[in-house]
Amino acid sequence: MTNLPFGFSSQDPDDPDKGDSSQGRSEGGAGGPGDLPGFGFGGMPGPGGMPNFDIGQLGQMLTQLGQALSHSGSSGSGPVNYELAKQLAVQQLHNNQRTERPSQDQVKAIEDAVRLAELWLDATTSLPAGVRSVQTWSSVDWVEKTLPTWQRLCDPVAQRMSSAWLEALPEEAKQAAGPLLSMLGQMGGMTFGSQLGNGLAQLGGEVLTSTDVGLPLAPAGTAALLPANIERFIEGLDRPISEATVFLAAREAAHHRLFSHVPWLGQRLLATVEEYARGIHIDTSALEDLAGKVDPTNPSSMQELMGSGMLEPKTTPEQQVALNRLETLLALVEGWVDVVVADAVGDRLPGAGALGETVRRRRATGGPAEQTFATLIGLELRPRRMRDAANLWRLMTERHGVESRDRIWDHPDLLPDSSDLDEPLDFADRWGSGSADLDDPIAAIRRAEADEAAKSDDEGDDSPKRDEN
Repeated sequence: MTNLPFGFSSQDPDDPDKGDSSQGRSEGGAGGPGDLPGFGFGGMPGPGGMPNFDIGQLGQMLTQLGQALSHSGSSGSGPVNYELAKQLAVQQLHNNQRTERPSQDQVKAIEDAVRLAELWLDATTSLPAGVRSVQTWSSVDWVEKTLPTWQRLCDPVAQRMSSAWLEALPEEAKQAAGPLLSMLGQMGGMTFGSQLGNGLAQLGGEVLTSTDVGLPLAPAGTAALLPANIERFIEGLDRPISEATVFLAAREAAHHRLFSHVPWLGQRLLATVEEYARGIHIDTSALEDLAGKVDPTNPSSMQELMGSGMLEPKTTPEQQVALNRLETLLALVEGWVDVVVADAVGDRLPGAGALGETVRRRRATGGPAEQTFATLIGLELRPRRMRDAANLWRLMTERHGVESRDRIWDHPDLLPDSSDLDEPLDFADRWGSGSADLDDPIAAIRRAEADEAAKSDDEGDDSPKRDEN
């Protein structure tokens, strides 16, 4: 999968015939615009392509495009057509036969696994249980239940991409385009929606839990596991499904303890994505180059240029800072979960070590989280930081104990930064340098802020005296 930012990824080259499938969702969610991935011109005949031209395919394409435009008008004026994204994702999951419904036995097994995991986690973290309900999802359930959170993540980037294009157009071009700008906005929303739908379809067939991508995608307090995906996950591991279910339930429950009892965490993650989005800039000169490279006799030339990365926004220094901050924060979340879960299940599940290593390798080789961030919103995670974060949390546990370690989450200013992940011993030494700070870290932060403010006031009082002399 490519690492182009949201709105610039190429469509799936291995899936050209998905739109011709008549297989649909029994609930009525299939068909329509989901059958036309990307809404590009790849199926149109170029010069020399007329001998293979099929008038029936053209009619089908125009019908589907009309349906898509109809849905575009009914799905709001936002930067992404989320109704299209959902329909496309569901359609692809059905085509790939990844929509198995959970059985009653699977539902009971997952509920029992989460209850057991919560008991074990009580001894390895001071954060109380955060799960209020347990659900067993199919891949389609995952798409539908997590889409509101994806909207919060994708809207800032897509909105900025759309406005950046408009800002980059010369004024005379805007006046000449007139009403066409509104249509371009709708087409942009469909393009983004198609792209998001492709990404959600891939994720829906792979994710194991609601927090598998390191973010709280499900409704607050809802723990969810996907048994069909778990069965595929353990193929070749030679571990029983019951053991893998308990292990993954422990990871899910640990994530919920963190996100439920660290109220600033989820908002900080979303705010960092928004900070990244604000820095998106389109190079106006690229638009001028594009005008000279589009072949009007070959409609697919536009799609080829869009997929070439020619118009890919360049990462600014401000965006790089936001990316580093997000990657570090996600690494701290995943590292903490790794340590807490290993301590909770290590002596109870014979295959815990193997399962944990499989999860880490899955992330390191481009698992769901890395692929989704890189493709949908241009954020590429660095898995090595997750191991570094786990090493830091392990050291903090051994040096200062569970309660003191978890107190680091009391305030965002207490968290380690990327340099601390490089030198965890220094962070552990600083954390243990004063017993008063360990007893009340928030008070320590306030004292530091007050000292800084007093220092600034003193400098302000001194400056006129120096001027008088």
